[in-house]
Parts: sequence; C-alpha cells; structure tokens
Amino acid sequence: MPKETAVYTHGHHESVLRSHRWRTAANSAAYLLDELRPGLTVLDVGCGPGTITADLAALVAPGRVTAVDTEEILSRAAEAAAERGLENVEFATADVHALDFPDDSFDVVHAHQVLQHVGDPVQALREMRRVCRPGGVVAARDSDYAAMAWYPQVPGLDHWLDLYRQVARANGGEPDAGRRLLSWARRAGFTDITPTAANWCFATPESRAWWSGLWADRTVGSVYAKIAVEGGRASTGELAEIAAAWREWGAADDAWFMVPHGEVLCRA
Repeated sequence: MPKETAVYTHGHHESVLRSHRWRTAANSAAYLLDELRPGLTVLDVGCGPGTITADLAALVAPGRVTAVDTEEILSRAAEAAAERGLENVEFATADVHALDFPDDSFDVVHAHQVLQHVGDPVQALREMRRVCRPGGVVAARDSDYAAMAWYPQVPGLDHWLDLYRQVARANGGEPDAGRRLLSWARRAGFTDITPTAANWCFATPESRAWWSGLWADRTVGSVYAKIAVEGGRASTGELAEIAAAWREWGAADDAWFMVPHGEVLCRA
C-alpha cells in the first residue's frame, strides 16, 4: 500500500452501504450542480456504490463520467448505473495520490467524503487539479466529525465520537476534514476557491431511526469495529454499549442530529 494511502475506516459493510446508497447529487453535491451541463467530462473520485455518480452522469449526458474507487466496490457502482440505463459511465481503480490519467483530462473532478480518508489530502488535491482542464472545477466535500451535534445528549455518543476520531486518525485519516478543505486547497495551489458549508439533518422519526440504526450496526459489525478492537481502543463490550446508545438516541421523540460539511469549489 502506498505510504500516502490511509486505511478506509468504514469498509463496505452493509451498514456503510446503507448510508452511501442514500446519497444523491441533490443531497450531497448541491454546491456543484450549477457547474454541470450536458457534454462535460467528469471524474468522480471515490465513487462508492455509485448513486452520486449516476446522478452526475445523467446531468452531463452525452458527456462522460469516469468513476474511480477500489475494485471491491466498483461492481456496485456499475450496477447503479446499469439500473438507470446510463451508458456514459466508465469505471476504473485508482489511487487519488497518483491518478492514472493525463494532464487536463476532465472538465470536472469531484470527490465526496474522500479527503478525510486519504493519507495526504493536499497531494490528492494536486492530482485532482492536474487532471482537470484549465477553467474547469475541482469539487470536494467532507464531513467534520468534531462539529457534529445532537440532542438529547446520550453519554454513549460522546464515547462514540471520541473513539471514531481516534480510530480514523490511527488509520492515517483526518475525521475533522470539513474545516480543513479550504486550507488544503490553498496548499495544493488553488487560488480561485469558493468555500461553503452544508448540513445533513436527521430529526424525523424515519430519518433518525435510519441514521441511528445504521450507526448502531456499523459500530459492532463493520471494518471500523474490527480496527477499534484490534487496535486496543475499545472492547467488544464497549462497542455494544455505544451501539445501544445509538438506539437509545434514535428512540427519543425529540432526537435531532446534524452532520456538517465543508465544501470547496476550486477553479483550475
């Protein structure tokens, strides 16, 4: 594994994909949509199961989208495109620190929830800039764990947040990436940057049940859980207690959870 590449903390457990498949261009890339038009070429870095990718492909058709990620998840992304009858998407494996594309290959280079998981986000942004055509845009959006807020204040969720941030950093990532995107983009050489922020909010009975359920399952069943235990940062009993805290929070009639994101739209 290249030195610059961090371990993907979540892995691709069903509880993780449950979250990722919910994502759309509308709820996860709204800051980018005004830049898209038919005929553009797009590189979608870290495409995951491909739901955002499919939306981007529909918006730029007949332009093409190249979606890159690990081999493990690309088949899911291909299925998402096929289900929608999209024929303008191609898939490839890639390391964002050293993208296997020529300079100036794409009009738009997009990464959602990627830079928090890589070993060198500044180098990743340099590579994204390199493959973006002059005048094109590089778009990145990442959550910021330390800024997440919730009510009621179930103590076990404080333990969850502290543990997650420890595990993510031990893996070489930066869980509080959202607040750092502007700084990283400047260090990568961008000078024309539009920084913004946006939130996900889970507060309806349906959305908080979904959010609390997937995090409860992720806490005990995902790669994150395995790494936490094997790294000596939590016991299986502690993880079970955190999962129970998630379900306790989700059962509250007045439960509310905010996930803040930093965003940067960088002109190449």
